[in-house]
Amino acid sequence: MALIGVGLMGGSLGLAVKRAKLVGEIVGYSPEPAALKRAVQRGAIDRFTKSAPEAVREADLVVLATPAGSFEPLVKECASSFKLGAILTDVGSVKGALVGRIDALLPPHVVYLPAHPLAGRERSGIDASSATLFDGCRCLITPGHRNNQIGRPDALKRLTGLWEKIGATVTTLDPFEHDRYLALVSHLPHLVAYALVNCAMDAAKEAPGLLGFSAGGFRDFTRIAASSPEMWRDICLENRAEILSALARYQSVLERYRRLIEAGDGASLEAAFRDARRVKEELRSA
Repeated sequence: MALIGVGLMGGSLGLAVKRAKLVGEIVGYSPEPAALKRAVQRGAIDRFTKSAPEAVREADLVVLATPAGSFEPLVKECASSFKLGAILTDVGSVKGALVGRIDALLPPHVVYLPAHPLAGRERSGIDASSATLFDGCRCLITPGHRNNQIGRPDALKRLTGLWEKIGATVTTLDPFEHDRYLALVSHLPHLVAYALVNCAMDAAKEAPGLLGFSAGGFRDFTRIAASSPEMWRDICLENRAEILSALARYQSVLERYRRLIEAGDGASLEAAFRDARRVKEELRSA
């Protein structure tokens, strides 16, 4: 297995796969030499290379675990180095049109099966990785329309099996459905968290002690604002249409709340809050 990127997701996948003894060797590549050395120390990879093409050359499975904006340049760079029947996958949070663009860059003997494990932490980097990160999580596999099976007709079965053996439950989903759904339940929450922190920072310029009064609610709600800025920059730009739609929907709800508060309509506010609490309780027990 070749791991292109050894941060939280890549490092955790390496640790989980090695824990389950699913591959013979894991080769890593990253533009950050210090991260590669630390990944070897932590046991997430066995060795590393100086280039991405060198890392993928003998790999049966290649995993892109870098920010989504780097996927296309990496695939272009490695296109002539993939072995016959190689499976290319990723752990990115955005799919949609990106899947088709990557498919178009690949030689016919490579199968591309994008994946998105719904797991993560607010911290990033190899030192945040864990062999148990994917235990009990849901992993979405989003094959493109080409879904080339030349040389590897068992590709989907093999990739599904890998994720199941490291603790995930796999669902297959259309790439565009993925982006529509995740815009609301993942991408929008991160944007809101970043926005709330920036809002408080702006207010703190006039009231310097403001952030010292933040308690559990603010800290819990904004926990994910500690996520990788580079990763979320790429997600926002790649999935901009669906995220803009989700933002418009969210803004309309906030506007409704604003009008209820302005009107002093406590009964309607309480009803809205009760509806939200009911859904949250259902999610907690699911």
